[in-house]
Amino acid sequence: MDHIVTVQDAVTAFADWIEPTNDELDAIEAEMPLILADVDLIDAQIITLDRLPNELDTRRIRRARNRVLSERRALANRTAGVTLPGGAA
Repeated sequence: MDHIVTVQDAVTAFADWIEPTNDELDAIEAEMPLILADVDLIDAQIITLDRLPNELDTRRIRRARNRVLSERRALANRTAGVTLPGGAA
């Protein structure tokens, strides 16, 4: 008779070293406005996949695209003065 045995490492693979660090969570938090703007742009584009975009759809996509560009600029300006450890001298 063959016994079915679970692989313990695969089942309980959630150790402390697998979780994101506080620095990684801070980086995600700093990028969250850009992530949400990207989601809004994708949502606006998905709406127009199965039909021709009307004037409202066109404005919605344009506003979402402008918001993404604005958030990218703001993120770049926030991180421009930040130096990361381990860089070249």
